[in-house]
Amino acid sequence: MRRVEIIANIASGSVQTDARQVAERLLAEHGITGTVHTPEGGTLIEVLRRAIDTAPDAVFIIAGDGTARAAAEMSGPDGPPIAPLPGGTMNMLPHALYGDRTWPVAMAECLERGVPKMVSGGEISGHLFFVAAILGSPALWADAREAARAGQFRLMTLRAQRALKRAFSGRLRFSLDGRPRQKTEALTLTCPLVSDELDNDARALEAAALDPASAVDVLRLGLSALAGTWREDPSVSMGRCRTGRVWARGHIPALLDGEPVRLGPSVQIRFRPKAFRALALPE
Repeated sequence: MRRVEIIANIASGSVQTDARQVAERLLAEHGITGTVHTPEGGTLIEVLRRAIDTAPDAVFIIAGDGTARAAAEMSGPDGPPIAPLPGGTMNMLPHALYGDRTWPVAMAECLERGVPKMVSGGEISGHLFFVAAILGSPALWADAREAARAGQFRLMTLRAQRALKRAFSGRLRFSLDGRPRQKTEALTLTCPLVSDELDNDARALEAAALDPASAVDVLRLGLSALAGTWREDPSVSMGRCRTGRVWARGHIPALLDGEPVRLGPSVQIRFRPKAFRALALPE
């Protein structure tokens, strides 16, 4: 690499105020030309667009999940490789690509030996995701999880009660790859990048229908979601899909790569074999 662009959102969850100085030091140590941007206010996406349009050898993102997803979607399969470094709360895409590395360690290793890698993903009615999507009321449990992580247990309880109240009030109907229609409480879609069941070069999404039969099952599923063990829950059925449709009586709550999204009452699902190029580390 000869020239890179770096966007550091110092207002994000875990980006320190000295991010610019640290990034500039890493560039100098590796002899690479680069510009470090620390956008303020509502200019983040505008700065990101300009950085990608300059066609650098790579664009480093030190920010949260929403910015990482926006950068990957904006660059696409033909733009410069994106290096989404951990700078938020959940860091889903950075963790999938770089494991538990801190952003300075991941950046240094990418500058030393990073290689472009085509990453597949999914699309839900124009919204892209590259790690996982959750559609339906269990998506609301993410708010409870974040409160638990922050040690705000009263807030966690209130949010868990809200998620429990929403259960069964808006069940989803879905059809995957033209198969018969089914009903479920929620549908999760996992990309090959992180799926334990799919190879990285698989040309499909891993789909899981979460269909608890009672309030007790919903509570158990919510707790397993907090612990990250929902796959083992007996109310979960697994499969694969390339296309699909999901609909409900009202708006569908969703999480796309950890970011909440409010979808319409009917959405289309599509697997994207070439979603964007990531700056990855050799395996």
